[in-house]
Amino acid sequence: MREIKKKSIVPVYGVAASWALYCVFLPLYKTWHFIALACISALAYVGLSALFPGKSEFVEVPEAPAEPERTGDDAIDALLAEGEKAVAEMRKLQASITDETVRGKLDGIIDVTDKIFKDLLDDPADYKLVKRFAEYYLPTTIKLLHAYDRFGKTEEQGENISGTIERIDAALDSILASYRKYFDSLFENQAIDIETDIRVLESLLNDKGFG
Repeated sequence: MREIKKKSIVPVYGVAASWALYCVFLPLYKTWHFIALACISALAYVGLSALFPGKSEFVEVPEAPAEPERTGDDAIDALLAEGEKAVAEMRKLQASITDETVRGKLDGIIDVTDKIFKDLLDDPADYKLVKRFAEYYLPTTIKLLHAYDRFGKTEEQGENISGTIERIDAALDSILASYRKYFDSLFENQAIDIETDIRVLESLLNDKGFG
């Protein structure tokens, strides 16, 4: 929250009133007349400002968006930026689509897509897999969403249009399931490493008679 002070308009009206009253009742053709009027105006402004100081309002200041995380590796960071752009585009399309069921499916697709790209922050070794996802799978998905959005806004929906809309709707279920499997596959190398560590630890314990 930030405090904003708004000055009262009353002192300004007071200065205007002092000028009007002076001109009605007193002369205004010599230099000292103008000096006297300026002094009276200043006193009126100061006095009324003290009596009517105005008011303060508290307004909510939106926080600056957080800077996206980066690794320092140009190739990985470029891929992360590409993923952020794709997620933003899907969110934009989701906002344009009115069907709540489809919007719900898109929630899942967007969430998994975001996780796939963010996996690079924890495991840069997955770069090739995420790059393949970005080059082959993601563009087709976005193309289908654009088609769904465009066809859905067509007033005259014949058999071709309505049929295409239904096929894309059904395809989103398969896409979501496939994206989840793809995300899970990113952890295969980590799972193998952990399994290896477990076997090494078990072997060491057995050798020491603790198995």
